[in-house]
Amino acid sequence: MTLCIVTYSADGHTRAMADSIATGGKGQVLDVTKLSDAEWQSLDQASAIVMGAPTYMGGLPSPFIQFIETAASRWDTGQWRDKLAGGFTTAMHPAGDKLNALISLFVFASQMGMVWIGNSETGAPVVPENEGINTDGSWVGVTASVPKSGDKILTDGDLETARRYGLRMREAITRWEK
Repeated sequence: MTLCIVTYSADGHTRAMADSIATGGKGQVLDVTKLSDAEWQSLDQASAIVMGAPTYMGGLPSPFIQFIETAASRWDTGQWRDKLAGGFTTAMHPAGDKLNALISLFVFASQMGMVWIGNSETGAPVVPENEGINTDGSWVGVTASVPKSGDKILTDGDLETARRYGLRMREAITRWEK
């Protein structure tokens, strides 16, 4: 049972989310800009693939689009069919059109025949003890906004949301592979 988190991160924000997902899900983080043949094999053999990139101008950045175009070569063989999939993104603004980036990842996963796992965390004020969790209110995937001040690359709550998402993916892999 393996989890691969494939990501592109220009400034470290998206990588921080990927690392938190990997911590929760006991997964391996792979950078789309330097995928080796062995890492492509890891993706092909993975039980689940979580994809993440920053949202640029309401969409995915070109290095991640290049990954999608290369990975699409597995479409006609069905290599990724029935793998679990998920997604995450970061942006400078709380809205930042992040949903559009997640939808792009979802559509790609669906076209590959993958099974999408969304975010299940509800934060405050609905669940008062979850202050800082899922502050963007995104359930299609995990999102985070870049803090406007301070020395943190992402808030503790956003990183914890990502860690919990990794745990959710690990649990989904366990159920899916029974």
